[in-house]
Amino acid sequence: MKKNVLEFLENIGVDNRFISLWNNFLFINNLKFSRFSRRKEELFQAKFPEWKVVRSKILQKMCIRASRVLSKSLNPQETIFIKKIGNCVDLALYVILESYTRKYGVKIICGEEELKGYEVDCVASPLTLDLEVENIINQMIQGKKIEAMSLNIKFNEYKTIYPLINVPNSWIESWTYKYNLSCIIPPYDGISHGLINFFEEFIPNVRENMLKSATFVSEIPITSESKNF
Repeated sequence: MKKNVLEFLENIGVDNRFISLWNNFLFINNLKFSRFSRRKEELFQAKFPEWKVVRSKILQKMCIRASRVLSKSLNPQETIFIKKIGNCVDLALYVILESYTRKYGVKIICGEEELKGYEVDCVASPLTLDLEVENIINQMIQGKKIEAMSLNIKFNEYKTIYPLINVPNSWIESWTYKYNLSCIIPPYDGISHGLINFFEEFIPNVRENMLKSATFVSEIPITSESKNF
């Protein structure tokens, strides 16, 4: 069925590198580049009435932010390992990467946490902007050295990529809630999440700015002088 859908879209002039398919949902990742007009949507729905076309501005914003990361970290024809979809973050990760099976010619393998038996080139982490900032705040509270998890480019011996590192959880929640997608929102860390919400009332783009600062600090080696200071 998926093959038939992609062939039909190509025949009516839709660029399927900028759409994603999942469970009879067709998500438009970039309305302009996909060339998926309302007329083409009518033709598609007449042919495949069981499919739902989703025009989500939030998803398009998520895809734009993810593309800035993937253009630097993902190579064509790579095989990507992701966990089986267990929550809304996992779903967002899969939907965003699915279009890269055509855009970059990559292959996606969905499996459990254990990587044994799979031949892959990289692992896609479901780490979001909120989860990274929560980690940073927890390190500050505990007096630990601040280390951004997204700077860890290896998972065991595998390259790790972070497509969602610039995507806030609120975008994923809004997207999945609006279109009634069947997934579970992962729990927040109570204290750090509360602090993020508090800072957000006074500091614009607090998550993005904290990640930038933490990335800068993480890359500075700790010398004996800095420890004494």
